[in-house]
Amino acid sequence: MDEETGYEAVRSRDARFDGEFFFAVETTGIYCRPSCPAVTPKRRNVRYYTTAAAAQGSGFRACRRCRPDAVPGSAEWNVRADVVGRAMRMIGDGVVDREGVSGLAVRLGYSARQVQRQLTAELGAGPVALARAQRAHTARVLLQTTALPITEIAFAAGFASVRQFNDTIRAVYALTPTALRAAAPRGGGAGRATPAAGIPLRLAYRGAYQAGAVFDLLAAEVVVGVEQVSGERGGRTYRRTLRLPYGTGIVAVEESDHGVGGWLDARLHLTDLRDLTTAVQRLRRLFDLDADPYAVDERLGADPRLAPLVAARPGLRSPGAADPEEFAVRALVGSAAASLLVERHGKALDAACGALTHVFPEPGALAGEPGPLGALAGALADGRVRLDAGADREDAEGALLGLEGLDAGVVALIRMRALGDPDVGLPGLPGLPGVAVREGWRPWRSYGVRHLLAAG
Repeated sequence: MDEETGYEAVRSRDARFDGEFFFAVETTGIYCRPSCPAVTPKRRNVRYYTTAAAAQGSGFRACRRCRPDAVPGSAEWNVRADVVGRAMRMIGDGVVDREGVSGLAVRLGYSARQVQRQLTAELGAGPVALARAQRAHTARVLLQTTALPITEIAFAAGFASVRQFNDTIRAVYALTPTALRAAAPRGGGAGRATPAAGIPLRLAYRGAYQAGAVFDLLAAEVVVGVEQVSGERGGRTYRRTLRLPYGTGIVAVEESDHGVGGWLDARLHLTDLRDLTTAVQRLRRLFDLDADPYAVDERLGADPRLAPLVAARPGLRSPGAADPEEFAVRALVGSAAASLLVERHGKALDAACGALTHVFPEPGALAGEPGPLGALAGALADGRVRLDAGADREDAEGALLGLEGLDAGVVALIRMRALGDPDVGLPGLPGLPGVAVREGWRPWRSYGVRHLLAAG
């Protein structure tokens, strides 16, 4: 995107570009999202950045009015399969916080220096700066929505020390942590939420969002003991357990309609607050909240067959998975059999929460099962098949096809949902025999499939 287009988006306060880029104003030292309601700056004073981390690295602080750190992520990282795209997905999943830059580099198959160089060249910020920006956002959420002590928040957000936490908050928000907590938006719940009550979240999305279709799919796929969908259509609640790097979690997401460019209301309970960033990113992938519905609808709407379906369901999403390894097993055996696996092998919660009683079993617990299930679980457990946020999709597909009993349809479904690939055409379209997926739908074939399935 050139600067002329960028400035026009800023001048018109176009929310379609929120999260796709950020702009900073040299005269104020502040960076914003394109839809910021503040007075439009003069063009000569505006600078553009691909990421919030790059703006912060140039000395700009986040706008307190538009909160640019709360925007949806860029849809580009889900589309791209190169090193930068994979690295961004893994940084979002908290890999740098848990394993450092060296761990990220090992997962990508490159040296730390190569990863640093590629990210800096394209995004204007390296992996440390990108992770730092994410930690700052996590800290702001905790400061403004919970009553947790500030020291606990510092370590829960991923900072190595309280001093590093204080310095980062001052640099990013031009406020101390105490002042940032006091500046919480009215109704934000600062100081009212407690760990027992969970962390309230607003999971932002851009454009239109067909929440009903997403909740219909989740309700049809419920695995007993791990998931539950309750309530009437239009006001349902999806609840599930989560297996996370440091502990477990329970989340409740509401089928709320906050309009175009709105959000889904959620509440998250964690046994270890260090899992907050990872849990949020996995929910975003499950509900496909970082998609660009404008680009998807424009491409698919040009196809005569899909045009009426797109018009009927603008902003239809292609849901992903909260746990890629769990979804791979579910895609193979089905929801009913998966429920039995939970009963036999799942890890029981310390205290059941209504119908939620277990966390889905880890692959290692299923590796002894006979047939294709055992082969898949064993490959996931020993790393022969990787389905994490930064996995190479082509390598994963090839490894899955080499396993006993996994046909092309199951593998394509795993690639679409577990790996979050927006451009998968399911072979034979299960449930819609004889319907062909067209090359003209690229790079959004997964969404074309979802339109056909949603239309029945």
